Amino acid sequence: MVHLKERLSFFFNSRWLVFVAAMWIQTCAGIGYLFGSISPIIKSSLNYNQKQIARLGVAKDLGDSVGFLAGTLCEILPLWAALLVGAIQNFVGYGWVWLIVTGRTSPLPLWAMCILIFVGTNGETYFNTAALVSCVQNFPKSRGPVVGILKGFAGLGGAILTQIYAVIHSPDHASLIFMIAVGPAMVIIALMFIIRPVGGHRQIRPSDGLSFSFIYSICLLLASYLMGVMLVEDFIDVSHNVIIIFTAILFILLIIPVVIPISLSLTQEPEEEALLSESRKQDPGKSEHDDGQEIIFSEVEEEKPKGVDLLPASERQKRIAHLQVKLAQAAAEGAVRIKRRRGPRRGEDFTLVQALIKADFWLMFFSLLLGSGSGLTVIDNLGQMSQSLGSDNTHVFVSLISIWNFLGRIGGGYFSEIIVRDNAYPRHAAMAVAQVVMAFGHFFFAMGWPGAMYIGTLLVGLGYGAHWAIVPAAASELFGLKNFGALYNFLTLANPAGSLVFSGLIASSIYDMEAEKQAQQRHHGRLNLASVFSSFLNMDEPLKCEGAICFFLTSLIMSGLCIIAAVLSMILVYRTKTVYANLYGKSRT
Repeated sequence: MVHLKERLSFFFNSRWLVFVAAMWIQTCAGIGYLFGSISPIIKSSLNYNQKQIARLGVAKDLGDSVGFLAGTLCEILPLWAALLVGAIQNFVGYGWVWLIVTGRTSPLPLWAMCILIFVGTNGETYFNTAALVSCVQNFPKSRGPVVGILKGFAGLGGAILTQIYAVIHSPDHASLIFMIAVGPAMVIIALMFIIRPVGGHRQIRPSDGLSFSFIYSICLLLASYLMGVMLVEDFIDVSHNVIIIFTAILFILLIIPVVIPISLSLTQEPEEEALLSESRKQDPGKSEHDDGQEIIFSEVEEEKPKGVDLLPASERQKRIAHLQVKLAQAAAEGAVRIKRRRGPRRGEDFTLVQALIKADFWLMFFSLLLGSGSGLTVIDNLGQMSQSLGSDNTHVFVSLISIWNFLGRIGGGYFSEIIVRDNAYPRHAAMAVAQVVMAFGHFFFAMGWPGAMYIGTLLVGLGYGAHWAIVPAAASELFGLKNFGALYNFLTLANPAGSLVFSGLIASSIYDMEAEKQAQQRHHGRLNLASVFSSFLNMDEPLKCEGAICFFLTSLIMSGLCIIAAVLSMILVYRTKTVYANLYGKSRT
């Protein structure tokens, strides 16, 4: 009986169980991607025009990105409490929208509807923050893969929830809003006590690499399966029973990763766990050192001679350790007084205010703004882009870019971790590569060649997704884990800020200008009384633009912005080489 209790204790305190539960929670953090599916029923039920729906979309984007409160609560409250707050926000916001759309309560003005959409979608920020904070702390040596996988599931959440909704699909399309309100709240309440730091740095195993490979395999299989199911259900009229089978297989793929914590709890012996824990405590390079030792070490690093950096890593560490011992002895005898620096160094724990005065933080922010902002511009305008190039299958490209986005997040975390682990090189080198890839994708959109939509969505989707695997991991490395929630949620503001400028100002203005030119050309070509009278009657209808010219200039601008973003990333790489060498160089000796 005691042995069984020990096994259960290992299982419920396993960092892999926390990671798997966080993956499931992240599928609920993708509800914002379903706005395109619920906006038609909102539009028809409340008699909105397209401009009003666009305002609701802006409220959704802001709710998905403004996470200051979530970051603060994740620092001062237990993570389960922050998750519960997010679930309540999600339930109240979208639940109220469902009551209004179905006529169960009186309609509200547009500004109030925007607040409800903002509140409902803002619950995602709690899911994202709690999942990332707990897992980055539990996997401090695997931040790239962890962030990439978790953000990948958030990106794929819309496709997963859409497939689940296909099972309960009813003539009442408002039932999707009900599912969005109730489903995530149920999942969060069921899993919220699992999401927590569990001392993951003491659970490092030689088998961790194999476990991550298994998770990656499941992710690739899941993405391939969803793409295949999407194409089958789109081009073939399948029965409801087949849809149920498809969804059951989807659930199996989602549940399979729990095999890892189960197998570890069955194979790990209590004695081995105790020995590993003790060995972590004896490791002088770990963060379990008391505060005084950390201060001494950082001061030695700050004041060490320049020539020390040119020595081999092993010799450099020996000299620093020797200086540390001598300094500690001198301090104990009262010969010297250790003076604290005014602020932390890169690689240590920063507060948000301390990070905001660092050039590296702003380089990261503006690189993210230019790169992810241009990618979100494509996502927001993908319908008009495909229509302008003569394609009627808009939903196919929307689904494709979601899957490429997912794979970009997975791949960005994986390859950036190789750069960091194998070469002790800054993670933003991978970001620069992703931004150059996006630049080529925008160029294909601008040219409008045959197949440009497929190639463009592939390149832009992969590059955009990579941003959200690389940036959170890099932020935790350069500015620490203690205030990671606040730092991460400030960086996410780059997404709506870039979209507001690039999509709301540049893309829409150029599109309307080209559409107006085409309308004038059509009127000049057939100028008669009937056409003038017809155009007068339809003057309030939105103008439509046709051809590659509609997004030619916009796409070229986006391509140039991605190149600038890559330059900013490489500047950050140059500035942080020493930081990453100190953080990861020791693991190669």
